[in-house]
Amino acid sequence: MKRKFPRYLSAPFQVLWFELDDLLLMFFLAALGLVLRDGLLWGLSILAPYIYSKIKRRHPRGFLKHSFYFLGLVQMKGYPVFFDKHFIE
Repeated sequence: MKRKFPRYLSAPFQVLWFELDDLLLMFFLAALGLVLRDGLLWGLSILAPYIYSKIKRRHPRGFLKHSFYFLGLVQMKGYPVFFDKHFIE
């Protein structure tokens, strides 16, 4: 049985031209639009990934996770708290 070896090991998972975080944003807004029966959220589910991808290109990889960390929504294991000024390694 032959298996294809991936050409680029560090390439992100993509569906068409959307990466995984773009798809998650799209599906989240579409599901929210279904639950709330709001046509505006359906429109945003198409427009938001496009805007997000434009913003994402200007920043280094992983900026979304770091943004969530800055906002206090996610804790990173092995790292000091964002607001600590002094720490001992």
